[in-house]
Amino acid sequence: MLDKPSFTDKKYLVTLVFVTSLFMLWGIAITMADVLNKHFQHVLSLTKSQSAFVQFAVFGAYFVMGIPAGLFMKRFGYKKGVLLGLSLFATGAFLFVPAAYTSSFGFFGFALFILGCGLSTLETVAHPFVAALGDQRSSDQRINFAQSFNAVGAMLGPFIGSYFLLRTNVAGSTDLTSVRVLYLVIGIVIALIAVSFSFVKVPATTDPHAVVADPDAVNVDIAPGKKLFEHKHFVWAVVAQFFNVAAQAGTWAFFINYGHEKMGFTDLKAGNFMILFMGMMLTGRFAGTFLMRVIAPNKLLAAFALANIVMCIIVAQSLGWPSYIALLLINFFFSIMFPTIFSLGIKNLGVHTQQASSFISMGVVGGAFFPFIMGKVADSAGVAHAYYLPIICYIVIFFFGAKFFRVKHS
Repeated sequence: MLDKPSFTDKKYLVTLVFVTSLFMLWGIAITMADVLNKHFQHVLSLTKSQSAFVQFAVFGAYFVMGIPAGLFMKRFGYKKGVLLGLSLFATGAFLFVPAAYTSSFGFFGFALFILGCGLSTLETVAHPFVAALGDQRSSDQRINFAQSFNAVGAMLGPFIGSYFLLRTNVAGSTDLTSVRVLYLVIGIVIALIAVSFSFVKVPATTDPHAVVADPDAVNVDIAPGKKLFEHKHFVWAVVAQFFNVAAQAGTWAFFINYGHEKMGFTDLKAGNFMILFMGMMLTGRFAGTFLMRVIAPNKLLAAFALANIVMCIIVAQSLGWPSYIALLLINFFFSIMFPTIFSLGIKNLGVHTQQASSFISMGVVGGAFFPFIMGKVADSAGVAHAYYLPIICYIVIFFFGAKFFRVKHS
């Protein structure tokens, strides 16, 4: 009988602390971009559809950098992959300084793209890195532990962004000093983390595909004659992930706008509610993990997708607090979608697993385009009516969870 696997080994502790912190860092950066979206509407006099370029730059970078980051990691290893990601992250943050001096939204877009390339690299490297830091039977525990810090980062991002950017908003102001100072500090912090990590000696890691405790748990390709894109459940997972991140990016991008325009909140108060909004995602993640003990993941995914269809309908009605509570609950039901779609999509792919992971991760590009469309609707018909659009996304996710997740043997 096999001993119960340890969470990690003592030799990996320092490395695990550093790598786990990365999950929090990109959570902060991504949700801070949603605050930046609202701030740019003020200081650069942008429409909602124009400010959605913030999300386009960040999520577009995920699409562009996904495969190169994976190839770099495979060629040079986990540590150098992390250092590349941190370097790009810091460089993008430092580029905010000249962008602020020139007041150029195009320059900000370029800075966000470089920063996004860093986030994409970190996310590509960090998941398998954490999995490799110990016994593979406990790798899921380590990844879930690290992802909990990502949710904490998603709460810190709106708090930091609202305090430094929205707190000082003055009608008609074009001052970008707060943006310049905030991202200069972020760049310095990330650079210091990179330098510190460069001195960490990473012990030899385990191979997730070589250490197998239970042969029945191995990701065996049950249709080895198929090429990757002949696996229909994988193809549908890529599609579902595209629409999942599209809905997420659009919902997050205009959350502050909804609070300001429909609830009468100040930008700062609406930004502070975003902390609660992200807390709902953390709560949903814990609740979803518990529910999956008794409910099949695909069924829970389908149920959560249906719930968010209902939430979007309520949000679009502008009913005051009932609609705002429904908006908060959207993030609760978001919580399990990304990892569940991911895990269902790579099921029984065998040697295709790593390549499939890259393609599913690239589905994040949905977040680059959807905020533009929601912004156009918000500009013309109002921000509440823009929340009808994510319903399309949840319909796709529902069908994936209800039917198209199935692995076909031939």
